[in-house]
Amino acid sequence: MVMDKIKKYLNYATERAVKTLAQTALATIGGTALGVMDVNWVSVVSISALAGIMSLLTSVLQYDRVPVEGK
Repeated sequence: MVMDKIKKYLNYATERAVKTLAQTALATIGGTALGVMDVNWVSVVSISALAGIMSLLTSVLQYDRVPVEGK
């Protein structure tokens, strides 16, 4: 029972973090570059990784408030 809840949380948190990471990368690339060569890839990766970590931390606080399938 506890393992099922942990697995559901990890699925939820991972999916949320990946979406946040991708959205942040797109926003960072789109907001700063005119072409592929103009992109500061170090900044894109750094900012996106930080957003992904923040998403995981937010998921800890928010998970019990989100309806989980089968609950």
